Amino acid sequence: MTATQKNNQVTNIDAVVIGAGFSGLYMLYRLREAGFSTRVYEAADGVGGVWYWNRYPGARCDSESIYYNYTFSEELYKEWTWTSRYPEQPEILRYLNFVADKFDLRRDIQFNTRIKSAYYDDDLNRWHIRTEDGESVSAKYFITGVGCISTANIPSIKGLDNFEGEWYHTGHWPHEKVDFTGKRVGIIGNGSSGVQAIPVIAKEAAHLTVFQRTPQYSTPAKNNPYTEEFIRQAKENFHEMKKEVRASLGGLPIPINNQSALEDSPEERRKAYEKAWEAGGARILFAYNDLLANEEANETASEFIRSKIRETVKDPETAEKLSPTYYYGTKRAIIDTDYFETYNRPNVSLVEIKKAPIQEITAKGIRTADSEYELDAIVFATGYDGMTGSLFKIDIRGKDDVSLKDKWVNGSETRTYLGIATAGFPNMFMITGPESPSVLGNMPVAIEQHVEWVMDCINYLREKNIEIIEAKVEAEEAWSKHCGELADSTLYTKAESWYTGANIPGKARGFQIYVGGYGPYRDKCDEVANKGYEGFSLMSSSKTTVR
Repeated sequence: MTATQKNNQVTNIDAVVIGAGFSGLYMLYRLREAGFSTRVYEAADGVGGVWYWNRYPGARCDSESIYYNYTFSEELYKEWTWTSRYPEQPEILRYLNFVADKFDLRRDIQFNTRIKSAYYDDDLNRWHIRTEDGESVSAKYFITGVGCISTANIPSIKGLDNFEGEWYHTGHWPHEKVDFTGKRVGIIGNGSSGVQAIPVIAKEAAHLTVFQRTPQYSTPAKNNPYTEEFIRQAKENFHEMKKEVRASLGGLPIPINNQSALEDSPEERRKAYEKAWEAGGARILFAYNDLLANEEANETASEFIRSKIRETVKDPETAEKLSPTYYYGTKRAIIDTDYFETYNRPNVSLVEIKKAPIQEITAKGIRTADSEYELDAIVFATGYDGMTGSLFKIDIRGKDDVSLKDKWVNGSETRTYLGIATAGFPNMFMITGPESPSVLGNMPVAIEQHVEWVMDCINYLREKNIEIIEAKVEAEEAWSKHCGELADSTLYTKAESWYTGANIPGKARGFQIYVGGYGPYRDKCDEVANKGYEGFSLMSSSKTTVR
């Protein structure tokens, strides 16, 4: 096959992949190894996906590094060495560049290119993809690797254009260092990116004002550099580790205590939570098996973390403002380094914008309902339009010219089959799409499972001379119903979070994630494949149904 061309010439290739992060790189590798002509389109000028864009101070992974990588290649795993338990953004980006170099992936990636539209041609059984600069390409398979949390949410606040200082979003940080030395900085938002950025900025700024809407639970990362002996053992344990993470619920080989929190006495629970706290990371979630299903059990963990906040933050009033009341774990389980300790600094102040909402950004700073704050710089740590946001940025149209956005009614009626495909959009695959486990765990593990399933499916279609695969409506409806029932059996749906779209004004609420766990989900996907892709319509080039 020839490469894509410009000047309004439409070139035919086998597959188009959107995005050159963890998903796109591995999908490209597998497609190319199988002999399919493939082009990856990437908006950035380099690989990395979210790790290319998220360069804000303190940006760091919250999955342990020895598990936060590809496992498809033992050679790759053993050639790369992580420096610490929770690596910073520059190190993760170096890793992804290392992968791209090792497998010579860049020659099939077109950088600095945004996809404007992707239309399915019913007559030709092909996808027509068009870039923003007018390039066109026709592909048999259209595969999205756009990420679940890659579309930055910049809130619409009156007066932002009038601000005379500098402003930044954590998801689109400048490549060069931003120097906050001697400046009055305001940061809006204290989700994961805010919790990571606040301690780092506070050490540099003359004064940092944190504008908090909702206090967050956070547990200490307990980050530490790796020793040579630890790395040696990790690499020797590759096969066992790979097996464990793929069978686990969250892509991490952390055992879950198979008992209720209510079965232990208060003293025993305190010991269990203290042990998890000292171990670092989000291990409190694994301390008991019902923390995300039982309100009373969850309260025991929630109150333990609040007690730690009160112990850490010296000013009782500030500690109270920082103490959450939602169910722990129903929003992203944040981990940190010195987050709560930062509020003991004399140059840090906390503003509750639920009590005194931001009314406008002025030329000199931020004005709330009861005060005005003069600032030299503003940081938006306001998160992302999760799950569907990146898909909706592209005009994706399936059969009969129906747009994905209209089918899903702006996210209010999102329906997929396995989180991989959706009815009416033949030969389109979504890597970690809505209604897959995706963000509820260690993402590279979820990504590898999806890429390998998609690749096996495409190989099967080639072997059987099948031209078209499309999710059946009834299979999609059953899967969405199953996902909803699982979610409703947990506490996840009782919280307002980016999981449910609550962080985006006007976005429909819905929990679009499969909560059954990575291992059980893998088994379900394998079962579908083993039954000849049950739940899918398979058709020949003449649109004769094969099965």
